[in-house]
Amino acid sequence: MNSRRIFLKAGFLSTAIFVMNGCELFSVTTSQDTIRVLQNDLFPQAKKLGVETSRYIEIILRHARVSEEDKKFIKNGVKWLNEESVLMYKTTYVKLLFSDREEVLNAISKKKWGRSFMKEMTSYLFEAMLGDPIYGGNNNEAGWKWLKFTGGNPRPKEAYL
Repeated sequence: MNSRRIFLKAGFLSTAIFVMNGCELFSVTTSQDTIRVLQNDLFPQAKKLGVETSRYIEIILRHARVSEEDKKFIKNGVKWLNEESVLMYKTTYVKLLFSDREEVLNAISKKKWGRSFMKEMTSYLFEAMLGDPIYGGNNNEAGWKWLKFTGGNPRPKEAYL
């Protein structure tokens, strides 16, 4: 029973974002969808290369060595990004046109939480893109090939994260 509860919590509740408009439920979206679109907006080259940046964030959100505070900030940042989108355009971030998403990012970049959130997400994006493929983001060494970089030896045999 306890493992089932943990599974449900990790599988659903950690990825569902409930977007509120005042005191009413406005929309439900997933953090993974929002992160995928956000990271593509922050650095479109990653998607072109086939780097799994949102999958890497999911690993980060599940890992025991990442602090609960950091995980909470990522989840809250995604929620706040969607709430800002609702305030500005009456829809969630993933449903906006690119130009509208740029306006939302511009708006949150003027807020302390927004600057910190975008910095954090950009850092994870580059970790996913430039880390060893064993960590789940840099598929087929795509980020390395893009930079014409050869990974060091010895390479990790198992993921530290």
